[in-house]
Amino acid sequence: MNFGEVGEMLRRGTVAISGHGRAGQGSGIVWEAGGLIVTNAHVVAGAANTVTMWDGRKFAARVLTRDARRDLALLEVNASALPMIPRGRDGSPRAGELVIAVGNPLGFAGALSTGVVHAVGPVPGLGPREWVQADVRLAPGNSGGPLADAEGRLAGINTMVIAPGRRALGLSIPAAAVEQFLRHGPDQRSLGVTVRAVRGGLLLLEVEPGRPADRASLLAGDLILSAAAARMRTPGDLSVALDQAAGTLEIEFLRGGASPRRVTVAFPPARASAA
Repeated sequence: MNFGEVGEMLRRGTVAISGHGRAGQGSGIVWEAGGLIVTNAHVVAGAANTVTMWDGRKFAARVLTRDARRDLALLEVNASALPMIPRGRDGSPRAGELVIAVGNPLGFAGALSTGVVHAVGPVPGLGPREWVQADVRLAPGNSGGPLADAEGRLAGINTMVIAPGRRALGLSIPAAAVEQFLRHGPDQRSLGVTVRAVRGGLLLLEVEPGRPADRASLLAGDLILSAAAARMRTPGDLSVALDQAAGTLEIEFLRGGASPRRVTVAFPPARASAA
């Protein structure tokens, strides 16, 4: 296929996702032709979501599973024979490799951007997880869309933009991490929260009902000061604390103008999975 054909194939396998309540506008990829869609968890923060296909068809989407920590979600729509984005890359993209990002930034359907991979690995302040770091142009609405190689094979899920210097870099969740999420489900060592770094700690923006943080009575608006006695300055600090946690995690937090409180968050036991 030539570049134009690759771009058209990627556009057909990319969907627009709109939601209600706190959910915003984003993108997703067709994972299975029978109606499975993968996107970022922050794109589907609300319960009601609508998926729009490349040809304008709209479908109500049901959230099958959501992992706020890994920022991934799996949706289902009542459709069949949907165009898929090819998978099957052998490993993550390498530095210097050409990649293509597709999404729906700022309401522009099927926008395409090309760039070069700078690195694959952890990003300071975001914890130990790996990211595909590329100089593709991303904007609000690109989240959840595909990052593909020059042959159109999925390399990652576009998630956010950072600006370590004068030039912004797009961060994408590697395709291998998406596969792991779909095989094993949400990370059991997850609080089920959305956080933002502020002066003094991590502000809880959202607490998912029924998840460990909710069961420990943490609320949106609480300020996490420390976890496992380690000060919380970035979301990466919390990710490290969760990675090191066994069955529980002690959290110190502030609520309103009261004195700091402590709570122990308990995680469900790890689920066995087939090799």
